[in-house]
Amino acid sequence: MFDKVLSFLAPHYCCGCGLVGTVLCDSCKYDITNETKIECILCRRPANNSCLCSLCNQIVSYDRAWFVGLYDGAVKTLIQNYKFGRQIAVGRTLSELIIDVLPVLPKYTVIVPIPTIRRHVRQRGYDHSHLIAKNLAKNLALPYQKKLIRRTSTRQVGASASIREEQAKAAFAISGLIDENKIYLLIDDVMTTGATIKYAARVLKDAGAKNVWVAIIARQTLD
Repeated sequence: MFDKVLSFLAPHYCCGCGLVGTVLCDSCKYDITNETKIECILCRRPANNSCLCSLCNQIVSYDRAWFVGLYDGAVKTLIQNYKFGRQIAVGRTLSELIIDVLPVLPKYTVIVPIPTIRRHVRQRGYDHSHLIAKNLAKNLALPYQKKLIRRTSTRQVGASASIREEQAKAAFAISGLIDENKIYLLIDDVMTTGATIKYAARVLKDAGAKNVWVAIIARQTLD
């Protein structure tokens, strides 16, 4: 109800074309999710349908991966409005974008968010990763579980690739029991070096998970 009232008082504009009434119109959404992605999520080499090439598949802890698009244009604007502009309703749109690029998932898939640093949750007033993953699980009628917790609160923005790697190694711990018969689908918003997803997946694997998949909204290069 609050979102409806707010949209009437301050209407949304499409992040792609500026159309009034929605944060992302159907046309711009189609342009984003129907762009062919034939490159690896990590190295940008030609990849299979899961956006993970055969070489990178041998060095990461996860088994399959998908991403919506590059961190630019409408995708970048959506994420920034959601994380820094307090537009909580955008989280539903972001989860819908992920759904559009995923295959049909088995019913024994568990949706797991990458845990957000507590300081960022306090600053925003909500856990952006948690909301996206929860919306995704609800729309797909799949279980949602917080299987990872943050052990550290280091800030990655502005850090080099090597520092990000060291930070990510100690960032996560397992929460609860892991069922080896389940597929654990990790959800995150932006991938830069891939270190966060790499070590989050490794923690799940070390705890007994046999299959860890990954879905990312956007990938960007390290400046």
